[in-house]
Amino acid sequence: MALQNDLRALRDRPYEILQELERRGRAAAGGRRAVEGAEWVGVAFRLGQEFFLVPRDEMREVMAMPPKLTRIPGARPWILGLCNLRGQLLPVVDLRQFLGSGVTPATRAARVLVVNHREIPVGLLVDEVIGFRRFAEAERATSAPPTLIRCEQFLIGSFRRSGESWPVIGLRKLIEHPSFLQASA
Repeated sequence: MALQNDLRALRDRPYEILQELERRGRAAAGGRRAVEGAEWVGVAFRLGQEFFLVPRDEMREVMAMPPKLTRIPGARPWILGLCNLRGQLLPVVDLRQFLGSGVTPATRAARVLVVNHREIPVGLLVDEVIGFRRFAEAERATSAPPTLIRCEQFLIGSFRRSGESWPVIGLRKLIEHPSFLQASA
């Protein structure tokens, strides 16, 4: 209650209200500093037991697994089928299965990453989407860490923070790869 009264006392001084809100926000952050300088933003997701990132600009949206998929005769097993996404047909691919790491289970957490590509519309099924992750350019690692899921050829780098490595999968590199484009069985 006292905090609200403090802000009410400043109601005729909007600039000071903003300063007080910023001060309180910094105090609530517990001394953590904001990312300074150039910033990289990606979407974190899980495949099996591993966590990965994809660049935000290479994604269009994240959606739940469509309730109905139309199977495509003669397609590779990792192509789950077609869905209707707001009037546009979208192929849905099981990313784990494409990478040779088993089938993604149909759980409530499973999501489809819709790739932002002008010529190749596709959705990639992953185990779970964690959310946005922001990194300073200083946190960029020069090499990608080894992964259990064999996807090294699609990695475009990684970020390191607090002893954790976050490998970055290049979606354009993945979907433009000849093995991905060879979808017929």
